[in-house]
Amino acid sequence: MHDRDDTALPRRRFLGQSAAALGWGAARLALPTLAAPAVIASETARPRLDYGIQFGDVGAQGATVWARSDRVSRMWVEIDRDERFRRPLRLCGPWATAGSDFTARLDLPLRPDGAARHVRVAFEDADSGLRSAWSEGRLRAAPDRSRPVRFVWGGDVAGQGWGINPEIGGMRIFEAMRRRDPDFFLHSGDSVYADGPIAAEQAAEDGRIWRNLVAEGVHKVAETLDEYRGRYRYNLRDAHLRRFAAQVPQLWQWDDHEVVNNWSPGKDLNADPRYAVKDVDLLVRRARQAFLEYSPQRRLRDAAATRIDRVVHYGPLLDVFMLDMRSYRGPNTHNLQTAPDADTVFLGRRQLRELIHNLRRSRATWKIVAADMPLGLQVPDGSDTAGRKRWEAVANADPGLPRGRELEFAELLRAIRDVPNVVWLTADVHYCAAHYYDPNRAAFQDFAPFWEFVAGPLNAGSFGPNALDATFGPQVVFQKAPPHANASPLAGYQFFGEVNIDPLTRELRVDLRDLDGRSVYAKSLAAA
Repeated sequence: MHDRDDTALPRRRFLGQSAAALGWGAARLALPTLAAPAVIASETARPRLDYGIQFGDVGAQGATVWARSDRVSRMWVEIDRDERFRRPLRLCGPWATAGSDFTARLDLPLRPDGAARHVRVAFEDADSGLRSAWSEGRLRAAPDRSRPVRFVWGGDVAGQGWGINPEIGGMRIFEAMRRRDPDFFLHSGDSVYADGPIAAEQAAEDGRIWRNLVAEGVHKVAETLDEYRGRYRYNLRDAHLRRFAAQVPQLWQWDDHEVVNNWSPGKDLNADPRYAVKDVDLLVRRARQAFLEYSPQRRLRDAAATRIDRVVHYGPLLDVFMLDMRSYRGPNTHNLQTAPDADTVFLGRRQLRELIHNLRRSRATWKIVAADMPLGLQVPDGSDTAGRKRWEAVANADPGLPRGRELEFAELLRAIRDVPNVVWLTADVHYCAAHYYDPNRAAFQDFAPFWEFVAGPLNAGSFGPNALDATFGPQVVFQKAPPHANASPLAGYQFFGEVNIDPLTRELRVDLRDLDGRSVYAKSLAAA
């Protein structure tokens, strides 16, 4: 996508929200004539969109467009089926101010029909009235009937100090995903590594040197609000990511590295000399604000009430259930409690209750549970003061009946036992895998068998594989991991996942793809 400079926006505010505009019917709103501006003293007098545009939460309710200005300015959006924008619908958006780090977003009135829309965004300076160049993108609306659906997923971006390397073309995997022409991208978390400093150089395999593009503030862990914001700005300096975001709507969730590694209410930073701020709750508040400012997610007026867990309805073939495995959890412990208590909470009662309810009432053929952490893999988090292992995810290395955080998931799996066509997608562990959960091999057997697919990292160190916990009977059907921990992206162990749904057979196919888009594993699932 490219920026195209036309004429200045008129000073008269214009908001098109008629029924005809919403449906793109025959009636059209008359647009005022766009007059060329007077002499512009310099480009610095005009707002800039240095980070392009992003689309988010595309579904039955439309989609959201996001952009960032460099100053206080008004967002303007134009939408058209024609890439030349000859008869656009023009929408007046919100003000971009310092309170949101000059980010702004607008919900787009898209009728679900599966058709492509061309969208462009500009900002109008609050003082001079001068307008930026247009930043353009394209997206497909959600379908209103069965048609082929394709989406990609993955997580873990710019982790372990492996940032944007111009010598290899930057974050190439985003271009590989874009070339698959997906309907949307499911971002499974670790969208930034706020706890991972990015230096100009670091050693990679075979004596090679990885050279990063660096930016102000990324040399240290993020602690201030602006440092958290700066990590999102850093990732958006990558040309592949910007091009991808201008074409592929995104559904974001978060995990731990948006704040600090393995964070939970019990996180203790007192022994970590990198952090002057030791209050994890304060870091979480700052990190959450930055995440919500830079995620293209649909926002409520009250940002504090905006939830990361949500359901996205993407036509008759697909519902996506976005989980939040961070905001409501108890502390990371030995995870072996035999009865629920404050320390076994992972999803929390409200999220668990709504997830069960929404899965049971879904009429979509396929139900994708988007989890930011895997269910059956052991993910350790050091040891407690008594020398017992602490656990970061759900599994606890005890192969018996559910204990600790597993209690919530036993309740969930039992409650949705009769819900057909449920598939789990995740990232987090920095390798790719396919797991089949079989009640016949499980200690807890009161559930229907299901698949879990793991993808990632997208541009980070590669690790794994992790050991499985037998409580829910998972089996490794496929996995691909590097020969040593923290392999750089140069080693090639970077993976994304792709899902295709056939509208005729209703078959769902999963491919795990590598850095060049080649499928390294495929599995087709028949709809019940």
